[in-house]
Amino acid sequence: MPVEGAKRSQAAKPCPICGKPSVEASKPFCSERCRDVDLNRWLSGSYAIPARETDDEDDMDEPK
Repeated sequence: MPVEGAKRSQAAKPCPICGKPSVEASKPFCSERCRDVDLNRWLSGSYAIPARETDDEDDMDEPK
């Protein structure tokens, strides 16, 4: 029975792009369109993690 519970929890997750229920063929997305939108966001750099520039970068290489 734990397997059925796992299936329900996975099916309950909405599409990360539009919020509709996900479809097994395109998980975790609801359609190929949302999958392509997500891929485009990755390739265009929309999902980049912002970096913070610091002056202490040189100090990190030196042991204290």
